[in-house]
Amino acid sequence: MASIGDFFRGLDGWKRFIAAGTAGALSALAFAPYNIFVLQLLGYGVLLLLLEGIGHRAYRTAKFALIGWAFGFGQFFVGLFWIGNAFQVDAAAHAWQIPFVLVLLPGGLALFPALACIVATGFWQNGTSRILSLSAALALSQYLRGHVLTGFPWNLAAYGWGAVPEVLQSAAVLGAYGLSLLTILFGVSLAGVFGRSRSRAFVLPALMVCLFALMWGAGAMRLRTAVADVANVRLRIVQPNIPEAEKFEPQFVARNWQRLIDLSRARGQGPAPTHIIWPESAPPFLLSREPAALDEIAVLTGTNHMLITGAARVTRDSDGARHYYNSVYFFGHGGALEGVYDKFHLVPFGEYLPMESFFHAIGIDKLVNSPGGFTAGSGPRTFAVPGAPPVGPLVCYEVIFPDEVTGRPRPKWLVNVTNDAWFGTFSGPYQHLLIAQVRAIEEGLPIVRAAGTGISAIIDPMGRITAELGLDRAGALDGTLPQALPTTFYALHGDVLFAGLIVLLAGLGGILARPANDQ
Repeated sequence: MASIGDFFRGLDGWKRFIAAGTAGALSALAFAPYNIFVLQLLGYGVLLLLLEGIGHRAYRTAKFALIGWAFGFGQFFVGLFWIGNAFQVDAAAHAWQIPFVLVLLPGGLALFPALACIVATGFWQNGTSRILSLSAALALSQYLRGHVLTGFPWNLAAYGWGAVPEVLQSAAVLGAYGLSLLTILFGVSLAGVFGRSRSRAFVLPALMVCLFALMWGAGAMRLRTAVADVANVRLRIVQPNIPEAEKFEPQFVARNWQRLIDLSRARGQGPAPTHIIWPESAPPFLLSREPAALDEIAVLTGTNHMLITGAARVTRDSDGARHYYNSVYFFGHGGALEGVYDKFHLVPFGEYLPMESFFHAIGIDKLVNSPGGFTAGSGPRTFAVPGAPPVGPLVCYEVIFPDEVTGRPRPKWLVNVTNDAWFGTFSGPYQHLLIAQVRAIEEGLPIVRAAGTGISAIIDPMGRITAELGLDRAGALDGTLPQALPTTFYALHGDVLFAGLIVLLAGLGGILARPANDQ
């Protein structure tokens, strides 16, 4: 074991750089759809070994940053390569940007682990201090990634446990950031096994194994709990499976609309649905400009149905300026409009263009083809809906933000309308679904997910999928609405445990760094 550690510590120059990028790339195989969680743990362990090989050499801080950046680049490149698919929807306008996106996006996100490695140099004194300080810095960098510049908390370390739902249950207490911190600490601690000091090398890894075994046991017990259904709420999720390139093309508009109507009316095997849910931007036009479509919705909802649908909408202000919104409409019986929700977490470069004049000058525009950028809504909201508990709507990637998904008063379920046609058919939709499962666990709320091309699902408040309609399938998914659990610790207190653990690890790392006896 020590020889393996010596091998990684002994790498230098470009060999160390390539090893860091490879370790990061392999660590990304812990995320969906691969779910090889052990590779993430080993990846973080290798990262520490590579940093240990730098020692006190010249330009140490710069070398730490470079190794952290290489690790992050490998992880984000493998974990997020599917984003290139979004630029192929309108290939004539955007395909030329794919090589830049596949370099600039992971390269920019890799600055966060690079920064973490720089911070860790201040505590780089002995084995335990290194482990604690690097783990705290890497976990804090993930939190920052989820908040800086609107945030992008995709593929947090916590999501590497997708194959182990028992461990994911700890998110009800720790949240995704807290579980990410413990996951990183587990992985980094494994580097101690590959050292030459035998007296205490296995103590921290053994403690982490015991901790995660306890978490698994507690999660297994939690998953034995049955979740009842909400009485008299029968759901139908419509998945039209319309390619994004055809959604708004004039020659397909009538076909696309009729498919939504037909799937909503199709005869199912059980009782008729009470609540019909369409995905993000499902109508292939602005509903306010199509009175005939509103008449069909009135007939569809009748006297005992309700429709929840994602849809684009436009308003005009007093100056005549138009404002576009990515919205959710709530249609009650007879097509009565019960409420409208506007997406508040907009996608940079997708729904709006930051530094618009600069990017226009170099020929870059947003991916969504609308006359102007979308306008953000006011934040999470809760809606009263006929025949069902209060609901909180989330549009597409709004579900990826921990502790930012519920309004006041607290809803009893969440509905996530999304259009994962932008994500392609490989890893992106599976990662998005897993993230929604973790949000359900954190909040103790069921999530009903309607995706245009899949994966549509009903997720219970423990993150279990009770009904599912897979990728690239047109159909209607019928099911019942699970009841919400009592408010979880995380829903009540947010990331307080994560913050406490960061302070604890940083403090211990600083204390242990004082006696410089390990260099």
